[in-house]
Amino acid sequence: MNNLTITQAHKGFLEKKFSALELTKLFLNKIKKQDRKISAFITVTDDLALSQAKEVDKLISEGKKIPILAGVPVAVKDNILVEGIKATCSSKILGKYAAPYNATCIKKLKELGAVILGKTNLDEFAMGSSTEHSAFSPTKNPHDLTRVPGGSSGGSAAAVAADLCCYALGSDTGGSIRQPASFCGVVGLKPTYGAVSRYGLIAFASSLDQIGPITKTAEDAQIVFNAISGKDPKDSTSVESKISNFKFQISNLKIGIPKEYFIKGMDPEVEKIVKQAIEKIEKMGAKIEEISLPHTEYALPIYYIIMPSEASANLARYDGIKYGLSKSNKDLLSVYLKSRADGFGDEVKRRIMLGTYALSAGYYDAYYLKAQKVRTLIRHDFDKAFNKVDAIFTPTSPFTAFKLGEKIKDPLSMYLSDIFTASVNLVGLPAVSVPIGFKGKPASQQGGLPVGLQIIGKPFEENKILEISKIYAP
Repeated sequence: MNNLTITQAHKGFLEKKFSALELTKLFLNKIKKQDRKISAFITVTDDLALSQAKEVDKLISEGKKIPILAGVPVAVKDNILVEGIKATCSSKILGKYAAPYNATCIKKLKELGAVILGKTNLDEFAMGSSTEHSAFSPTKNPHDLTRVPGGSSGGSAAAVAADLCCYALGSDTGGSIRQPASFCGVVGLKPTYGAVSRYGLIAFASSLDQIGPITKTAEDAQIVFNAISGKDPKDSTSVESKISNFKFQISNLKIGIPKEYFIKGMDPEVEKIVKQAIEKIEKMGAKIEEISLPHTEYALPIYYIIMPSEASANLARYDGIKYGLSKSNKDLLSVYLKSRADGFGDEVKRRIMLGTYALSAGYYDAYYLKAQKVRTLIRHDFDKAFNKVDAIFTPTSPFTAFKLGEKIKDPLSMYLSDIFTASVNLVGLPAVSVPIGFKGKPASQQGGLPVGLQIIGKPFEENKILEISKIYAP
């Protein structure tokens, strides 16, 4: 029962090789034994998981047909609400907060009989690229415990990579699903903006956030995406599912390679492994075309204006009055100041201050408004590129997982982790990171540090990029 995919687990239930309860107990025991070293989980929901597994076994024993996700254990990033379970966002300010309702994606998974093992660690309020900015403990990379798993969905990616669950949910604001998926050697899908409801996702940057799956294979990512996507009346930005069963002939595929994504300072071994992956699909018959995304150099600076601006507005609700940490004091202003000073970590405070400054009178036009205009130019770059190609291939990250503590004192160096992923969130496109090899080892061998390939698609063409991903992670 090691390293089971969703399909394999489902088949195991139907063939009576093991029950949902046996599989759930196996994962809960593994978490108990192994997660002390990794710190992928903040909360383990034993009682909930066991009761959900028993329900599925009851249906199987009654000879009822079960959905493919029924009984399959999942881990959930701790900024996605699961009713009655703590939702901390890895922050002291929400340390004791329990979710009063289910996020829409959780409601859908529960209806399909999913087994929820627990809530996973993240950078506080999803602000970070290493899962070191957690109020509880940093998560470690299962491939090398001295290194980070990436972030902010580092707990979810590490849990999947360490086989502490069959799949996990994460959220992606500037690369927070794809970059940890790359660092941990798993598949991570950031869907089109609006494809998956954000209702029940604790808001960070509302025009950028998106929920998506982290899985062992592209096929699993497809199963989970198709289960959680669709229009939700509780999220006005969500749209009707446009799921297409995309089948293709490789000889008809046109793949775009943006010259701006192979940059000076990139790890040469990462570049080599990514180029080998591109050669692989070319040898299979796909046409490779160099393209240009000329405004790429502005993506990171404008992301770091728009994202903190939206964050400062969204995090204003944590005032020590309505819910969360409250520090009683002599007057109302002191309650606000003390609660926020004690409740938020350094990185969250840094981004709130950046965003508040960018939105302040006299600076709004110079920063936020200008950033939104450049955002439109980046969207036009992608529109032009997709007139010529079916998908775009880039590295997911310019480097592999870095050492714990290596970048924590240098925020700008940490922010460069998002250099290849932030554009996709700015323009709302779907993108997936697939594992393509290991730095320090031949691509065919396990060991070393994982390297990811990012495949970017047109809006709502998740199934197309996932079908292409099956060439690398079937």
